[in-house]
Formats: sequence, structure tokens, C-alpha cells
Amino acid sequence: MNSTASALNQLKTLTTVVADTGDFERMKEFAPQDATTNPSLILKAAQQSNYQSLVNSVKAAHPGMQPSDLVDYILVAFGLEILKIVPGRVSTEVDARLSFDTKATVAKAKHLIALYESHGIERKRILIKLAGTWEGIAAAKELEAEGIHCNMTLLFSLVQAAACGAANAKLISPFVGRITDWHKAKLASNWNDANNGGANDPGVTSVKRIFHYYKHFGIATEIMGASFRNASQILELAGCDLLTISPELLAELQSSNATVGKKLNAANAQSALNAEHITALKLDESSFRLQLNNDAMATEKLAEGIRNFCIDTEKLEALLAQ
Repeated sequence: MNSTASALNQLKTLTTVVADTGDFERMKEFAPQDATTNPSLILKAAQQSNYQSLVNSVKAAHPGMQPSDLVDYILVAFGLEILKIVPGRVSTEVDARLSFDTKATVAKAKHLIALYESHGIERKRILIKLAGTWEGIAAAKELEAEGIHCNMTLLFSLVQAAACGAANAKLISPFVGRITDWHKAKLASNWNDANNGGANDPGVTSVKRIFHYYKHFGIATEIMGASFRNASQILELAGCDLLTISPELLAELQSSNATVGKKLNAANAQSALNAEHITALKLDESSFRLQLNNDAMATEKLAEGIRNFCIDTEKLEALLAQ
């Protein structure tokens, strides 16, 4: 097989490919443009023996520091190593426990940026990850106005995406796989891969809807599909601005020579929105909260995602306390 014809290399001609991992040693082989991390990925990497020296060096550099404060230095230490590998940006997540506190989120984001800048990293190479809550989106608006770029995560609905666009967030990360998980659990034995997978996958159609909304209304925020369960979901979103992919799925795409075609096209935006009777959404706070509340999947997955990131942040703190 000609290596230039791999599905991964074909995908790179249509979409910016991003590595979704804290395991920076593994991402080298896939030559991604950017990389994303989150508390769960950093916890996973920090438990690997090959990263013990990095964790220990951070602890040694800050003796007596509380684990809750040390976490930021660990996140940045991994981010700095990742930036030696990727030519573009790294995403570093704000503590999920601050998801409903705009002021504290802004302060934490500025602290993370200051840590990167103290190592000579320009802020344009950092994306601060914030939860797609009303408070997180309000924080993004404030941060973007100061030149601190944000990656809005735990994003499961069009109203979250539209509000992020209105806040001038640099980038959003709609979670494909987790949306699919919810619908699969809901349908149970009625789920059928032939009918509910591929182009009809609910996670895929959610990102397409956001893509069409952004392109139709001229929203500059970048769309980065995230949280994939299989390669099919990735290939169905070829043409999306960016896609962030786990090392396991990057390896699968690299070893495949399947033909990859462009699936998302801005030229189809208006007809796609018309077909779904979608018009500009109301985005004041009460309208946002009501629309999000009325979307059971988005409400449940957002709450679950924040809970799980909180749990993994606490596990990381416990690891650092040892």
C-alpha cells in the first residue's frame, strides 16, 4: 500500500487532524497539527511509568505546594511537551469544578496562560478548554476579548454551539461519540447500525447541523468534532474544520487505504437548515437555559461530563498527593 494513500493522509487534505491524548510520545507517529488534552487524558498519562519522571520533576520544582494548585503545573508540563511535537496549538482544560463560576474560570484561564507564557509560549498556541455552560461561555467571551483563545468543550447541542459563536469563542468541540452513546442507550434493542450508523449516526448529524448553522450565519468559530467511537464517525465528518482523534483511531486510519471523500460542504448550509426548519436561535440567558433544558440528551451528557471530569481531577490531585 502506498503510504500517501492512507485514509489518514487523505483526511488531512480535507480537515485539520488533531491528536486527542496526553500521551505525547505516542502522537509523534501521526504528525497531527494540534493536540487536545482533558483531565481524564492527563490522569491516564500521568499514571504511565514513562511519564513518572515528568510528574516527579514538577513535584520537585514546587515542594510543599497543595495538589489542587500542582494540577495546573502538571497540565502545563504535559502541554509544553506536546508543543515540542505539534506545530500548532495545544488545548488545556480549566478545572471542571469551576464550570458554573465565570469569575473563577476567567482567573484560572489567565493563570494557565501565564504559566505557558513564563516558558516563552505565545498565547496564540494555547486553547483554554471550558465547559459549554452559560457561565463557561460568558467566561470565553471575556477571555477572547483579551486575546486568550478558548476551546468550548462538553458541547452536545446547537444552542450551546450558537452561544459559543455569539461569544466569539475560537473553537468548539462537539462530542460525537457521547451523543451516539446516549441515543444507543435510549433505543436499546431498537438500535440498528444499518439505520442509525454512518451518515445517520446521531453524533454525526449533530455536528453537521452545527456546521451548516455556522456556515450559513457566517460564524467564524472553528468546529472540531471530538469524542469518536469508530472510524466511520470520523470519515462521515471529512470536511469539518478540525477533528480531534484518539491515537487508537489515528492508527486505524493510518493503516487503512479506504477512499475518503468530503462529506461536509458549506454550500449546502442553507438547504440543510431549511430542511430542518432551523432559523437563528435566541441566545439570551433564559432562552439558552430553556433550550438546553428541553434537550434531554444535551442536559444529561453535559452534567455527566462535568461530573466525570471533576472525579478525574480529584484522582489526579490524589495521585500528586502521594
